Amino acid sequence: MDAYLAHLSVERRLSPNTLESYARDLTLLGRHAASRARALASLTPGELDEFVRVLMSEGRSPNSVARAVACVRGFYRFMAVEGRVAANPADGLRPPKAWKALPAFLSPEDVDRLLSAPDVRTPKGLRDRALIELLYATGMRVSELLSLRPADLNLDASYLTCTGKGSKQRIVPFGDQAADWVARYTRAGRPALLGSRKSPRLFINARGGAALSRVGFWGLLKAYGRQAGVRSHLSPHVLRHSFATHLLERGADLRAIQLMLGHADVSTTQIYTHVLEHRMRSVYERFHPRA
Repeated sequence: MDAYLAHLSVERRLSPNTLESYARDLTLLGRHAASRARALASLTPGELDEFVRVLMSEGRSPNSVARAVACVRGFYRFMAVEGRVAANPADGLRPPKAWKALPAFLSPEDVDRLLSAPDVRTPKGLRDRALIELLYATGMRVSELLSLRPADLNLDASYLTCTGKGSKQRIVPFGDQAADWVARYTRAGRPALLGSRKSPRLFINARGGAALSRVGFWGLLKAYGRQAGVRSHLSPHVLRHSFATHLLERGADLRAIQLMLGHADVSTTQIYTHVLEHRMRSVYERFHPRA
């Protein structure tokens, strides 16, 4: 597994996030093999099909399972080239068909409760309030949010420059409330968390001053969600979906939302129009006397 991941990193130059996802997929495959007292090199096509069915039965999305299938196929191709298996057992492995799932999003009331959850009397609470405010105000991906530097934000004009997929930069505006909380964090919260240390990142860990990790942010967001009584499957991407859905509900142009989200194609952004269609249908069926 380590040799394959090194191959992906050095020769294929996959991104750190993709490598992290592939490492998790391979760990799941290793557990699947261990549960059947089998070595990875001796797994059969049928046992790999069973692995895919197990992933689906655990409620993983088709996209996640498809990524795991791609990882497994590549892993066994690598094993075959290296001479570790005589034949590739993953040759016929196929991912499940993806469905067009409507993105989960929060109500404005849920967002308000979530934003009010951090204790802003502490440096960590100031950081967390600024984090969540900025994420909801911009719809950025969590990796984009956590890679921000102080110089990337213009608080006076309320916009920031972020680097998205493919190292593409885009400018994203944000509102006065987010600007105010980020300003309060940079004035009081960040210096207190850093102490005598220095960091190029805007948002830093409460211990040691290192950059805040995706896992760390995911954990704190879920904790605040439970504290605020928000649904248990809260994630950074749910706030991204909430940002786009709430803008669209209030009449924002789809093209403008596409640019702010950093979607390469407007067809990706059009999933949010399906959210509104779904909601209109539910309202119609609830209130129309002859629905």
